[in-house]
Amino acid sequence: MNSIETMKTIQQGQHIAVMRTDNAESFLDIAHTIIDKGLNIIEVTLTTPNGIDIIGELSKREDAVIGAGTVLDSVSARNAILNGAKFIVSPSFDKETAKIANLYDVPYIPGCMTVKEMVESLRYGCKVLKLFPATQFSPKSIKDFKGPLPQIEIVPTGGVGKDNHQEWLDAGSFAVGIGSEITKIYQQQGKAGLAQYVAELKSEG
Repeated sequence: MNSIETMKTIQQGQHIAVMRTDNAESFLDIAHTIIDKGLNIIEVTLTTPNGIDIIGELSKREDAVIGAGTVLDSVSARNAILNGAKFIVSPSFDKETAKIANLYDVPYIPGCMTVKEMVESLRYGCKVLKLFPATQFSPKSIKDFKGPLPQIEIVPTGGVGKDNHQEWLDAGSFAVGIGSEITKIYQQQGKAGLAQYVAELKSEG
């Protein structure tokens, strides 16, 4: 899968599960549950213990697209890519990470909050950008940013969940990142509750 195919899959899927847990076992349990229910784009944050190993394990599934998140440097990006990551996400832009991602033909989605950061990302080939944290913005911000920069696509992450994801998508988001809500449902309601949550989320999307 090349970068164009990966981005097309993400756009069609609409939702990226941005996950962080205290251990690999619970992460894999959550991931397999939501993939089975159709939420099959997973961002494995590297702050999760054994995150690289989780990427390698989940990448064995042919029905999912696995990426690496909270990638802070090019060494971590390369390691994730070599272990199966199909996309790289950072909380902020890093030019060396962009170069590595371009070298391996893997999409790099850096976090941006300002037009200046977005313009710098564009210079290094990043057209799909993570608006993070989305709690600092509103869905109207998509149109505001695309005024001067119509060539960008935006993935709001941070504070996006079942109650507001459709509002962000309707405003023109490329996709949305949903994180803590997923692990919270799992902790409170178990796998059955999580499966129901995903079914409701996808039916609205």
